[in-house]
Amino acid sequence: MSQFQQTVRIEGMSCASCVRRVEKALATVPGVAHAAVNLATETARVDSDSPLAFAALQQAIGKAGYTASELAAPAADSTPRIPEGLAVILSAALSVPLVVPMVAEWFGVHLMMPASLQWLLATPVQFVFGARFYRAGWKAVKARAGNMDLLVALGTSAAYGLSVYLALAPSQGMAHLYFEASAVVLTLVLLGKWLEARAKRQTASAIRALQDLRPATARVRREGEPDADLPIGQVRVGDIVVIRAGERVAVDGEVVDGASHVDESLITGESLPVAKHAGDRVTGGAINGEGLLLVRTGATGAETMLSRIIRLVEDAQSAKAPVQKLVDKVAAVFVPVVLVIAVLTFGGWWLASGSVELAVINAVVVMVIACPCALGLATPAAIMAGTGVAAQHGILIKDAEALEMARQVDTVVFDKTGTLTQGKPVLAQLLPHGIPTARALQLAAAIQRGSEHSLARAVLDADAAAAGDAASLTANAVTTLAGRGLAATVEGLELLLGSSRLMAERDIDLAPLQQRAGELEASGHTISWLADAGSRQLLGLLAFADQPKQHARAAVERLHARGIATVMLTGDNQGSARAVAQALGIGSVEANLLPADKTAVIARLKAEGKRVAMVGDGINDAPALAAAHVGIAMATGTDVAMNAAGITLMRGEPLLVADAFDISKRTFSKIRQNLFWAFIYNVAGIPLAALGMLNPLLAGAAMAFSSVSVISNALLLRRWQPSKE
Repeated sequence: MSQFQQTVRIEGMSCASCVRRVEKALATVPGVAHAAVNLATETARVDSDSPLAFAALQQAIGKAGYTASELAAPAADSTPRIPEGLAVILSAALSVPLVVPMVAEWFGVHLMMPASLQWLLATPVQFVFGARFYRAGWKAVKARAGNMDLLVALGTSAAYGLSVYLALAPSQGMAHLYFEASAVVLTLVLLGKWLEARAKRQTASAIRALQDLRPATARVRREGEPDADLPIGQVRVGDIVVIRAGERVAVDGEVVDGASHVDESLITGESLPVAKHAGDRVTGGAINGEGLLLVRTGATGAETMLSRIIRLVEDAQSAKAPVQKLVDKVAAVFVPVVLVIAVLTFGGWWLASGSVELAVINAVVVMVIACPCALGLATPAAIMAGTGVAAQHGILIKDAEALEMARQVDTVVFDKTGTLTQGKPVLAQLLPHGIPTARALQLAAAIQRGSEHSLARAVLDADAAAAGDAASLTANAVTTLAGRGLAATVEGLELLLGSSRLMAERDIDLAPLQQRAGELEASGHTISWLADAGSRQLLGLLAFADQPKQHARAAVERLHARGIATVMLTGDNQGSARAVAQALGIGSVEANLLPADKTAVIARLKAEGKRVAMVGDGINDAPALAAAHVGIAMATGTDVAMNAAGITLMRGEPLLVADAFDISKRTFSKIRQNLFWAFIYNVAGIPLAALGMLNPLLAGAAMAFSSVSVISNALLLRRWQPSKE
């Protein structure tokens, strides 16, 4: 993956051919490793191995016939002199009188408007409201390429020019003119572009909703100073931020005082407010409920969870799905092929009928109906809508490849602790051997102090409850033994705290407590051993209990109902793992695994032809998350896991796994529908036009609404809801 990435705003694109041309132009810039252009977002994402000057990208895009600006900068004022909606209305007002005689003809009423009046009505439509097509078409010609605007400009100009010629040419009677064809086609295309722009704004609504969550100011309390409302950019890590009832939380941080309920629904998808007390973490953008909270700032600006969510959604929406490669190949040759077909249509009809007039009109219809707008919008519109609605419900999809791959998954591999279980184990039993219970607990707590592991927290909580005001012991030379446990020196003793594997490696005799350990494991407890490495003496047995999450079994059942097999991997002991697997209905379980072992299991399943998704939340899950076809991380876990995964679940809710597969399947169903209709529209429309079976007005209407129908179909995804349990 390239080290540097920047996003550029592009103006002037109209179809899939434009996308292809901009990508080719960016690829010529020295240092560009990859460029992906998104027609729906009107942006280009450029990857490079070294920093690139924006001017170089801007120059390349300019040579291709488009305008580039930096995404971080305010959008250039590209507002047309006449607003788009007003332009459509005025263009329609001028075009309707041209169509009236044709409609009247259907009812047997013969009306004929003077040629001069037809010309007066059609000319402003052609050269004032249609000027945008000439400008964009001319840029395409200068870049030696073609696009939708060029086809529209050529087609309507041919109809307009033919009408002017017929109006001026001497004839026996009043010739039929085609001013209505050129004017109505332009009006319909303008209407289609206006509707398309409105629909595109709706597909981006998820991003705007997230961006609107960011408060502009924060009320900061600093020692010796009165509370002050500061711009969010001036808030520093460590500052105390005052969050009053009803206000949005301005920063990521930890509650240091106060109690309230916080609505995090637009960030995590959690429908119910969450209780917050001192020591709990809060996320910027959430809404405080009834109480006053004092929050110590942990992150601001681009480092907040909300900013990271926005970046993830933006990246997913600007990325290309693998299926888009087919569209790109078609777009590369589409416009030139259409122009060739139009020329052949003109020549064929001229030779067959001897009528230049008929030949021109049929060639015009070919150019008008073939415009590839829908083709360029089919995939990005669906991806924008799908990833946007998923984000609103707490499912963050990092890229389009993860979105496409998720629908193909047939095997889900779960980590146990923190993923299927609460991840908040408690010390259920402590059985000492040769020392008092209180002494064993003190030694275990000394080793664990400073660790963030969930089992360590359980030991420390138990020690704090038992010790009262007694002084804590201090451990020195604490060493983490990956996947096995900890080693440390406490009051001169060389202690070990960890798994049965660690004890076996250090020749510790577990026989005195082995039977009881087996009973506890069989009942679902996780076992750790405390031993003196110097004397190789067993000092105690610690048994932890961790309850399955509320909806974990329902999540597994939903996956099974979809025909997806489930596997559980854990570093825990076999007895505890088997008890949890049986409670949840998981048929396959592997225990006592190191991080490398989990990765090996993923590799084995892939070698068997399985499409594997790995679900985890810890640092030790990161290698397996990266190795799976789709990595799914719980945001309640570590940043390392989230970075390694292609999909992040903002709530630690296993039910969201099946929901992620569902929105993936639905999104790609929309992509297939859109591409089918976009291809069929052109495959059927072009031959009909070449055979003279369509008129310009019908072709213009069909072309104008094809892209609108594609986006409207994609927007149906906004109605998607996660399954309720």
